[in-house]
Amino acid sequence: MNNPEKPSPHPLRKALLITEFSALAVLLISMGWFSSQTDTGHSINPAWLLIPALASLGVFISFIGLMYLRWVVAVSAANQFRHKIVFFLLALTLLGVWVYGIASTWLSLNAA
Repeated sequence: MNNPEKPSPHPLRKALLITEFSALAVLLISMGWFSSQTDTGHSINPAWLLIPALASLGVFISFIGLMYLRWVVAVSAANQFRHKIVFFLLALTLLGVWVYGIASTWLSLNAA
């Protein structure tokens, strides 16, 4: 039943998975905490928003790293350059969306 030809996973895969799910847990816990704080009528200091912002960045970066391992490292050397270009554009787009979301949240907090 064991497939001897199956390649072993990349050494960074486990670390990226642990980072992604840990950051996701921090993100969800911080969102729950913020929700409980606003229900009681307390105002939240905007500096506390760094916790979910950094956690979401950790989720994004580890997700991008796992995509890199799946799409670029796993392909043959002949097609790797093309895959790197597409991956770079996708990663840049994802990080741009993250920056836009963080910036629009910060601007909406300062406008209020």
